[in-house]
Amino acid sequence: MTWTLPEPMLSTPTSRPDLPPGIAGEPKWDGYRALLSVDEGKVELRSRRGTDLRAAFPEVVSGTAQLRDGTAFDGELVVWEKGRLAFERLQHRLQRRGTTAEWAAGERSAHFVAFDLLRLNGNDITSWPYRRRRTALESVFSARRLTTPWTLCPSTTDQEVVNEWLTWGAVGMEGVIYKRLPEPYRPGARGWLKYKPRETTEAIVGAITGPLAAPRTLLLARHDTSGDLQYVGRTTTLAASASGSIAPLLTVSSDEHPWTAWTFSAGWGSRDTLDVTLVQPDLVGEVGVDVARDSAGRWRHPVRWHRPRPDLSPADVTRITPR
Repeated sequence: MTWTLPEPMLSTPTSRPDLPPGIAGEPKWDGYRALLSVDEGKVELRSRRGTDLRAAFPEVVSGTAQLRDGTAFDGELVVWEKGRLAFERLQHRLQRRGTTAEWAAGERSAHFVAFDLLRLNGNDITSWPYRRRRTALESVFSARRLTTPWTLCPSTTDQEVVNEWLTWGAVGMEGVIYKRLPEPYRPGARGWLKYKPRETTEAIVGAITGPLAAPRTLLLARHDTSGDLQYVGRTTTLAASASGSIAPLLTVSSDEHPWTAWTFSAGWGSRDTLDVTLVQPDLVGEVGVDVARDSAGRWRHPVRWHRPRPDLSPADVTRITPR
């Protein structure tokens, strides 16, 4: 009987970065969640939502020659570029097939960072506690002497190590995942905890979605070091009170707006475009962001709007490096 990959186990956010007793921490990678199985010579590689990823990542499929039949991993697909995780490169890889996927595998190879072992020597081990699965996962890497594209995700019960990981935002690490040592792998359950460092910073409002009298979201900008106004991210949906306080501070742009004729995607991986209204880029706001950014300095995840900063001018906002 052919074994089928289960649904991935999931996490819920936590506001606490500390590592309690009985819990292990792992770095949270800025990549693409994936589950992989080798069963009777058949390779299965799929995303969290069940998308077949084999055609997009031929180097990972061919790398399964290093694995013993009856092995299944849970992990993260990542692409490294110039010393950091490059999610935008990974995003481009998802769209490639055939010869273009083979070319991309040579130019921007992906790694599979394994953080859990679901099957060992043909046996389903999801009922094992995390600490036992972790030991087995380490044994697979050492016994098989796994090399690229396989990477073993670190794990620790040392708070000092976790604290160091939380400083790795510059290389694309998003935070830490916490897992209970005695807990089995529970498909589809939100049994893990996820901590993401957040910071407060400033950005310029360059456009909005929704009506000018009641903006729904804000498209944010920063000048680059060449003086050009670059898009850096979009806020979550504004609360009614925030929308009402911002509206009087906005002015519809003149034809000389730097973003005239630009289009904006509705989200990462989406082909839908936003219906936006360009506004004069003179309003600065305080925002809350996490550490996930692309190589152009854009925030990958939605931004939380805190408050307008009429005391600041666009010249006071931190600049980014040109694309």
